[in-house]
Amino acid sequence: KKNTTGDKQVYTGDDIDALLETIEQSNGLTLQSEGCGGSDNRPVLYVEHRNLNPETELKRYFGARAVLGDQRPRQRQRQFHRSTWMTIPKDTWPRFSRPGISMTLLESRDGLQYFTFEHSRDYQQIQFKFLDSVESMDPNNIVALLQMNPYHIDSLLQLSDVCRIQEDQEMARDLIERALYSFECAFHPVCSLTSGTSRLDYLRPENRAFYLAVYKHMMFLERRGCPRTALEYCRLILSLDPDSDPLCMLLLIDFLSLRSREYNFLLRLYQDWEVHRNLSQLPNFAFSVALSHFHLSQEDQTESEERERLKHKADLLLQNALIMFPGVLMPLLDLCTVQPDAAVSSHDFFGPRSQLGQSPALAELVSLYVGRTHTLWREGGVLLWLEECVREVLRRVDTKDPLVEDCQNNNIQILSLIFKRKQRYQSAPLNIHRHVILSEIKEATSTLPLEVTTQSVMGFDPLPPLDSVASYTRPERQSVGASNESTLSLFFRSLLPNFNLQDDLEVAQAGRELNQEVNRLMVAMRDMLANIQFQEPPREDNPDRDEGEWD
Repeated sequence: KKNTTGDKQVYTGDDIDALLETIEQSNGLTLQSEGCGGSDNRPVLYVEHRNLNPETELKRYFGARAVLGDQRPRQRQRQFHRSTWMTIPKDTWPRFSRPGISMTLLESRDGLQYFTFEHSRDYQQIQFKFLDSVESMDPNNIVALLQMNPYHIDSLLQLSDVCRIQEDQEMARDLIERALYSFECAFHPVCSLTSGTSRLDYLRPENRAFYLAVYKHMMFLERRGCPRTALEYCRLILSLDPDSDPLCMLLLIDFLSLRSREYNFLLRLYQDWEVHRNLSQLPNFAFSVALSHFHLSQEDQTESEERERLKHKADLLLQNALIMFPGVLMPLLDLCTVQPDAAVSSHDFFGPRSQLGQSPALAELVSLYVGRTHTLWREGGVLLWLEECVREVLRRVDTKDPLVEDCQNNNIQILSLIFKRKQRYQSAPLNIHRHVILSEIKEATSTLPLEVTTQSVMGFDPLPPLDSVASYTRPERQSVGASNESTLSLFFRSLLPNFNLQDDLEVAQAGRELNQEVNRLMVAMRDMLANIQFQEPPREDNPDRDEGEWD
């Protein structure tokens, strides 16, 4: 509650939102009631602390009383925790002690601060044990390691994936929140999440875990029905390295903007970055910007003249997007369960040839966009608008509009310009493959090239950069048995402890000749086992846990 006495305001109770509003206004910042689109003075990737808390969004939907309930009296009695923005520590968590992670300021240059996380020697030893547990392919080993070290980051990330595969969403989300809390307690004093000037190099393995933890937390928030909060975390990830964009958040930020109805923010990002990032050449931005203009033209508070202008611009943008990326239409209609008109399905421009003619990189981007955003096109008004624009595109194609020919000729050239810095890859850059793997959208994962699908992908570090900067290296593990013992001998020894292949030199020679073939077989077996669902860890591993602890 707030009492006004003269020029002073005295705050009582738990009105934290009003207090934050006054603090931000006193610093010359106007708090936005709906999020990103209210202030043009802030950087486009400015992050608001209050929007990192999903309760802010839920209270807007359902009211503070429905969201908080009787939580506040209980929070006053809980044990002291460090104040954090990304997560709120829970009383059910293990007692926190610093796991050995710290953050260092590397340099300040051009108004930017470059940070990196560092691991202590003790934490490095835990990391080596974790890698051994992963190679054992038994999640129970990770559970045992996590019981001894409850805030080890990579163990939390890997075990969260196991819980999610077993459809234990609450446990999976809780493990990610615990990892974020451990990271935030290690932040450098001058590291700012909101200014957009803090940078983390993805090439360093210690930093990659923070990217992945924030990404997984963001996806849990989006599935939970908090797209506005998820958008804030998306902007946070993008601000950590906007040039390299290691998780390719530009392929996701438009979807979250549309889901949270932040149309003005999406248009501002498009206008600010189009010149140097060519966002219009990405299928998701080409269609999402048009959809943003359409939704703005349908708002009641929009004046009639402005509404007509926005609608006309939306028509042109969608038509140009369909001309540039004709392979989007048929898969989109298929996922929307819409039967296309015969004039459309039989036309060469939108027919099978439009999809067969796509490069592998473009096919991957199109499948990702369609699989992720098809629900946004199912609304009745949007589908009618799409139908009108498709008919106009066919008319322009039949009348040989110059733009149609220009798009067909320049499509391959434009994509080569986008991906020229990653010429070592035959399809798309590595960060796009990484994004597709993390998205788990089946329409997109089916388009991944063989060089990606044939390698092992670990949830705690999917597709690590080829030029990683390692601050420490894992010591080589000592081999068991004689140095000239073949892989075949080790395999039989694991089955029959008394077996000794070296007693017979001729058989040993034959085993060494088969060594390479057995190694290939073992690699294939690891790939097969990696796709098998893990067995649920026994509940007696933690007998002190309450039955409702993770609810």
